[in-house]
Amino acid sequence: MIATRHWITRSAGAFLALGVLGVNPAQAARPAPPLAPAAIAAIQAHIAASGAEVAVAFRSLEGDAGWERNAAESFHAASTMKVPVLIELMHQQRAGRLRLDDPLVLRNEFRSLVDGSPYTLDPADDSETELYAHLGETRSLGTLAELMITVSSNLATNLLIERLGVANIRRTVHALGADGMQVLRGVEDPKAFAQHVNNTTTAAALCTLLRAIATGRAVDTAASARMLAILERQQFNEAIPAGVPPGTAVAHKTGDITAVHHDAAIVFAPRPYVLVILTRGLDEKPSAALMAQISREVYAATQR
Repeated sequence: MIATRHWITRSAGAFLALGVLGVNPAQAARPAPPLAPAAIAAIQAHIAASGAEVAVAFRSLEGDAGWERNAAESFHAASTMKVPVLIELMHQQRAGRLRLDDPLVLRNEFRSLVDGSPYTLDPADDSETELYAHLGETRSLGTLAELMITVSSNLATNLLIERLGVANIRRTVHALGADGMQVLRGVEDPKAFAQHVNNTTTAAALCTLLRAIATGRAVDTAASARMLAILERQQFNEAIPAGVPPGTAVAHKTGDITAVHHDAAIVFAPRPYVLVILTRGLDEKPSAALMAQISREVYAATQR
Protein backbone atom coordinates (compact mmCIF):
# COMPACT_ATOMS: atom_id res chain seq x y z
CA MET A 1 0.00 0.00 0.00
CA ILE A 2 1.32 3.41 -0.93
CA ALA A 3 0.41 7.06 -0.56
CA THR A 4 0.51 9.09 -3.76
CA ARG A 5 1.04 12.88 -3.73
CA HIS A 6 0.38 12.90 0.05
CA TRP A 7 -3.16 11.57 -0.06
CA ILE A 8 -4.38 8.02 -0.20
CA THR A 9 -5.07 6.61 -3.62
CA ARG A 10 -5.31 3.36 -5.56
CA SER A 11 -2.25 1.29 -6.52
CA ALA A 12 -1.95 -1.80 -8.68
CA GLY A 13 -2.97 -4.81 -6.62
CA ALA A 14 -4.02 -2.72 -3.60
CA PHE A 15 -6.92 -0.43 -2.94
CA LEU A 16 -6.86 2.38 -0.45
CA ALA A 17 -9.26 5.05 0.61
CA LEU A 18 -9.92 6.87 -2.65
CA GLY A 19 -10.31 3.52 -4.35
CA VAL A 20 -12.82 2.44 -1.68
CA LEU A 21 -14.76 5.63 -2.31
CA GLY A 22 -14.70 5.29 -6.09
CA VAL A 23 -12.60 8.38 -6.89
CA ASN A 24 -10.49 8.54 -10.03
CA PRO A 25 -6.89 9.31 -8.90
CA ALA A 26 -6.15 11.02 -12.23
CA GLN A 27 -8.86 13.55 -11.45
CA ALA A 28 -7.62 13.98 -7.91
CA ALA A 29 -4.23 15.19 -9.22
CA ARG A 30 -5.58 18.73 -9.74
CA PRO A 31 -5.27 20.78 -6.56
CA ALA A 32 -8.24 22.93 -5.62
CA PRO A 33 -7.88 26.64 -6.30
CA PRO A 34 -8.24 29.12 -3.44
CA LEU A 35 -11.71 30.39 -2.75
CA ALA A 36 -12.41 33.42 -4.90
CA PRO A 37 -13.49 36.68 -3.20
CA ALA A 38 -16.96 36.28 -4.74
CA ALA A 39 -17.37 32.86 -3.13
CA ILE A 40 -16.19 34.13 0.25
CA ALA A 41 -18.57 37.08 0.01
CA ALA A 42 -21.47 34.73 -0.79
CA ILE A 43 -20.62 32.49 2.18
CA GLN A 44 -20.38 35.47 4.50
CA ALA A 45 -23.74 36.75 3.24
CA HIS A 46 -25.41 33.39 3.94
CA ILE A 47 -23.98 33.38 7.45
CA ALA A 48 -24.99 36.97 8.15
CA ALA A 49 -28.54 36.30 6.98
CA SER A 50 -28.81 33.29 9.30
CA GLY A 51 -27.95 35.20 12.47
CA ALA A 52 -25.99 32.19 13.72
CA GLU A 53 -22.48 31.92 15.12
CA VAL A 54 -20.54 30.00 12.48
CA ALA A 55 -16.98 28.76 12.12
CA VAL A 56 -15.62 27.40 8.84
CA ALA A 57 -12.35 25.69 7.90
CA PHE A 58 -11.63 24.73 4.29
CA ARG A 59 -8.45 23.09 3.02
CA SER A 60 -7.65 21.29 -0.21
CA LEU A 61 -6.04 17.87 0.07
CA GLU A 62 -3.10 18.99 -1.99
CA GLY A 63 -1.54 22.41 -2.14
CA ASP A 64 -2.09 25.37 0.10
CA ALA A 65 -5.62 26.38 -0.87
CA GLY A 66 -7.61 27.21 2.22
CA TRP A 67 -9.93 29.63 3.94
CA GLU A 68 -11.00 30.03 7.55
CA ARG A 69 -13.66 31.92 9.44
CA ASN A 70 -13.58 31.88 13.25
CA ALA A 71 -11.69 28.59 12.91
CA ALA A 72 -9.99 28.92 16.31
CA GLU A 73 -13.25 29.59 18.19
CA SER A 74 -14.31 26.83 20.57
CA PHE A 75 -17.72 25.16 20.21
CA HIS A 76 -19.40 22.31 22.04
CA ALA A 77 -18.09 19.36 20.05
CA ALA A 78 -21.33 17.36 20.16
CA SER A 79 -20.80 14.11 18.24
CA THR A 80 -17.84 15.36 16.19
CA MET A 81 -15.72 14.19 19.14
CA LYS A 82 -16.37 10.67 17.88
CA VAL A 83 -13.79 11.27 15.13
CA PRO A 84 -10.80 11.19 17.52
CA VAL A 85 -12.32 8.16 19.26
CA LEU A 86 -12.30 6.37 15.90
CA ILE A 87 -8.70 7.42 15.26
CA GLU A 88 -7.59 6.16 18.69
CA LEU A 89 -9.30 2.81 18.09
CA MET A 90 -7.32 2.36 14.90
CA HIS A 91 -4.16 3.58 16.62
CA GLN A 92 -4.46 0.93 19.33
CA GLN A 93 -5.23 -1.73 16.75
CA ARG A 94 -2.04 -0.90 14.87
CA ALA A 95 -0.07 -0.98 18.14
CA GLY A 96 -1.40 -4.50 18.80
CA ARG A 97 -3.28 -3.48 21.93
CA LEU A 98 -6.60 -4.70 20.56
CA ARG A 99 -8.29 -6.22 17.53
CA LEU A 100 -11.39 -4.89 15.87
CA ASP A 101 -13.10 -8.24 16.34
CA ASP A 102 -12.48 -8.22 20.11
CA PRO A 103 -15.84 -8.52 21.94
CA LEU A 104 -17.10 -5.94 24.41
CA VAL A 105 -20.00 -6.51 26.81
CA LEU A 106 -22.88 -4.10 26.27
CA ARG A 107 -23.83 -2.29 29.46
CA ASN A 108 -25.45 1.01 30.26
CA GLU A 109 -23.67 2.36 33.31
CA PHE A 110 -20.84 4.87 33.23
CA ARG A 111 -18.97 7.07 35.70
CA SER A 112 -19.36 10.85 35.81
CA LEU A 113 -16.24 12.89 35.25
CA VAL A 114 -17.32 15.14 38.12
CA ASP A 115 -17.40 12.70 41.04
CA GLY A 116 -17.31 9.17 39.67
CA SER A 117 -20.98 8.59 40.42
CA PRO A 118 -22.84 6.25 38.05
CA TYR A 119 -25.12 7.47 35.31
CA THR A 120 -26.99 5.80 32.48
CA LEU A 121 -27.88 6.86 28.97
CA ASP A 122 -31.48 7.43 27.97
CA PRO A 123 -32.31 5.68 24.67
CA ALA A 124 -34.69 8.55 23.92
CA ASP A 125 -31.65 10.85 23.68
CA ASP A 126 -29.72 8.50 21.41
CA SER A 127 -29.96 8.27 17.63
CA GLU A 128 -29.43 4.49 17.83
CA THR A 129 -31.59 2.41 20.16
CA GLU A 130 -31.17 -1.24 19.17
CA LEU A 131 -28.09 -1.78 21.34
CA TYR A 132 -30.13 -1.01 24.45
CA ALA A 133 -32.27 -4.08 23.78
CA HIS A 134 -29.19 -6.32 23.95
CA LEU A 135 -27.51 -5.28 27.20
CA GLY A 136 -25.42 -8.13 28.59
CA GLU A 137 -24.57 -9.42 25.13
CA THR A 138 -21.33 -8.62 23.32
CA ARG A 139 -20.50 -6.72 20.17
CA SER A 140 -17.14 -6.39 18.47
CA LEU A 141 -15.14 -3.18 18.73
CA GLY A 142 -15.44 -2.81 14.96
CA THR A 143 -19.23 -3.06 15.11
CA LEU A 144 -19.37 -0.45 17.85
CA ALA A 145 -17.14 1.87 15.82
CA GLU A 146 -19.46 1.50 12.84
CA LEU A 147 -22.49 2.40 14.96
CA MET A 148 -20.66 5.28 16.65
CA ILE A 149 -19.99 6.96 13.31
CA THR A 150 -22.71 5.95 10.87
CA VAL A 151 -25.70 6.41 13.20
CA SER A 152 -23.88 8.32 15.97
CA SER A 153 -24.63 5.81 18.73
CA ASN A 154 -23.94 7.37 22.13
CA LEU A 155 -23.94 3.99 23.87
CA ALA A 156 -21.34 2.62 21.47
CA THR A 157 -19.28 5.78 21.95
CA ASN A 158 -19.16 5.59 25.74
CA LEU A 159 -18.30 1.90 25.66
CA LEU A 160 -15.41 2.59 23.28
CA ILE A 161 -14.16 5.57 25.28
CA GLU A 162 -14.00 3.45 28.42
CA ARG A 163 -12.15 0.72 26.54
CA LEU A 164 -9.66 3.11 24.90
CA GLY A 165 -9.12 5.63 27.71
CA VAL A 166 -9.70 9.38 27.51
CA ALA A 167 -6.03 10.09 28.23
CA ASN A 168 -5.00 7.99 25.23
CA ILE A 169 -7.49 9.77 22.97
CA ARG A 170 -6.19 13.15 24.10
CA ARG A 171 -2.58 12.06 23.60
CA THR A 172 -3.27 11.04 20.01
CA VAL A 173 -5.15 14.27 19.28
CA HIS A 174 -2.17 16.24 20.60
CA ALA A 175 0.29 14.21 18.53
CA LEU A 176 -1.71 15.07 15.41
CA GLY A 177 -1.56 18.79 16.22
CA ALA A 178 -5.29 19.17 16.85
CA ASP A 179 -5.37 20.46 20.43
CA GLY A 180 -8.48 22.52 19.65
CA MET A 181 -10.36 19.22 20.01
CA GLN A 182 -10.74 18.68 23.74
CA VAL A 183 -12.14 15.25 24.61
CA LEU A 184 -12.78 15.24 28.35
CA ARG A 185 -15.45 12.60 28.86
CA GLY A 186 -18.09 10.36 27.40
CA VAL A 187 -21.37 11.76 26.14
CA GLU A 188 -24.52 12.53 28.15
CA ASP A 189 -22.75 12.92 31.51
CA PRO A 190 -25.43 15.04 33.29
CA LYS A 191 -23.31 16.26 36.21
CA ALA A 192 -20.47 17.31 33.94
CA PHE A 193 -22.87 19.05 31.58
CA ALA A 194 -24.46 20.94 34.48
CA GLN A 195 -21.00 22.23 35.43
CA HIS A 196 -20.19 23.15 31.80
CA VAL A 197 -17.47 20.49 31.62
CA ASN A 198 -17.98 19.54 28.00
CA ASN A 199 -16.11 18.15 25.03
CA THR A 200 -15.20 21.07 22.77
CA THR A 201 -13.65 21.59 19.37
CA THR A 202 -12.58 24.20 16.88
CA ALA A 203 -13.13 24.04 13.15
CA ALA A 204 -9.36 24.13 12.65
CA ALA A 205 -8.83 21.10 14.90
CA LEU A 206 -11.43 19.00 13.09
CA CYS A 207 -9.93 20.04 9.77
CA THR A 208 -6.52 18.88 10.98
CA LEU A 209 -7.88 15.49 12.09
CA LEU A 210 -9.75 14.89 8.83
CA ARG A 211 -6.76 15.88 6.71
CA ALA A 212 -4.66 13.43 8.74
CA ILE A 213 -7.15 10.67 7.97
CA ALA A 214 -7.43 11.62 4.28
CA THR A 215 -3.66 11.70 3.79
CA GLY A 216 -2.91 8.50 5.70
CA ARG A 217 -1.13 10.24 8.57
CA ALA A 218 -3.66 9.68 11.35
CA VAL A 219 -2.44 6.12 11.88
CA ASP A 220 -1.39 4.54 8.58
CA THR A 221 -2.82 4.12 5.09
CA ALA A 222 -4.67 0.89 5.88
CA ALA A 223 -6.35 2.45 8.92
CA SER A 224 -7.27 5.52 6.87
CA ALA A 225 -8.89 3.33 4.23
CA ARG A 226 -11.03 1.70 6.90
CA MET A 227 -11.90 4.99 8.63
CA LEU A 228 -12.83 6.71 5.39
CA ALA A 229 -15.09 3.85 4.39
CA ILE A 230 -16.91 4.10 7.74
CA LEU A 231 -17.19 7.89 7.57
CA GLU A 232 -18.54 7.65 4.04
CA ARG A 233 -21.38 5.46 5.34
CA GLN A 234 -22.62 8.27 7.63
CA GLN A 235 -26.41 8.27 7.46
CA PHE A 236 -27.11 11.92 8.31
CA ASN A 237 -26.51 13.77 5.04
CA GLU A 238 -28.60 16.95 5.21
CA ALA A 239 -25.68 19.37 5.60
CA ILE A 240 -22.39 19.29 3.64
CA PRO A 241 -23.36 16.34 1.37
CA ALA A 242 -26.56 18.17 0.38
CA GLY A 243 -24.45 20.91 -1.17
CA VAL A 244 -22.44 18.75 -3.56
CA PRO A 245 -23.60 16.95 -6.72
CA PRO A 246 -25.31 13.57 -6.25
CA GLY A 247 -22.83 10.71 -6.36
CA THR A 248 -19.98 12.74 -4.83
CA ALA A 249 -18.36 10.67 -2.09
CA VAL A 250 -18.34 12.48 1.26
CA ALA A 251 -16.67 10.98 4.34
CA HIS A 252 -17.97 12.98 7.27
CA LYS A 253 -19.22 13.20 10.85
CA THR A 254 -22.07 15.34 12.07
CA GLY A 255 -22.89 16.45 15.58
CA ASP A 256 -25.82 18.21 17.16
CA ILE A 257 -27.30 19.16 20.48
CA THR A 258 -29.75 21.95 21.29
CA ALA A 259 -28.96 24.94 19.01
CA VAL A 260 -25.60 23.39 18.05
CA HIS A 261 -25.14 21.61 14.72
CA HIS A 262 -21.89 20.71 12.96
CA ASP A 263 -20.61 18.81 9.96
CA ALA A 264 -16.97 17.92 9.29
CA ALA A 265 -16.27 16.36 5.91
CA ILE A 266 -13.75 15.11 3.41
CA VAL A 267 -15.29 15.77 0.00
CA PHE A 268 -13.90 13.48 -2.69
CA ALA A 269 -14.69 15.75 -5.60
CA PRO A 270 -12.42 15.76 -8.66
CA ARG A 271 -10.38 18.26 -6.63
CA PRO A 272 -10.80 16.83 -3.11
CA TYR A 273 -10.90 18.96 0.03
CA VAL A 274 -11.82 19.09 3.70
CA LEU A 275 -14.67 21.32 4.83
CA VAL A 276 -15.68 21.82 8.46
CA ILE A 277 -18.68 23.92 9.46
CA LEU A 278 -19.64 24.54 13.09
CA THR A 279 -22.88 26.38 13.92
CA ARG A 280 -24.44 27.69 17.10
CA GLY A 281 -27.76 29.43 17.58
CA LEU A 282 -30.02 27.73 15.02
CA ASP A 283 -32.41 24.81 15.08
CA GLU A 284 -31.38 21.71 13.18
CA LYS A 285 -33.26 22.28 9.91
CA PRO A 286 -32.13 25.88 9.27
CA SER A 287 -28.58 25.06 10.34
CA ALA A 288 -28.48 22.10 7.93
CA ALA A 289 -29.78 24.37 5.16
CA LEU A 290 -27.09 26.94 5.96
CA MET A 291 -24.33 24.32 5.90
CA ALA A 292 -25.63 23.01 2.57
CA GLN A 293 -25.48 26.55 1.16
CA ILE A 294 -21.89 26.99 2.32
CA SER A 295 -21.00 23.56 0.95
CA ARG A 296 -22.54 24.45 -2.40
CA GLU A 297 -20.51 27.66 -2.63
CA VAL A 298 -17.26 25.88 -1.75
CA TYR A 299 -17.84 23.09 -4.26
CA ALA A 300 -18.66 25.51 -7.08
CA ALA A 301 -15.62 27.65 -6.32
CA THR A 302 -13.13 24.77 -6.14
CA GLN A 303 -14.25 22.53 -9.01
CA ARG A 304 -14.13 25.05 -11.84
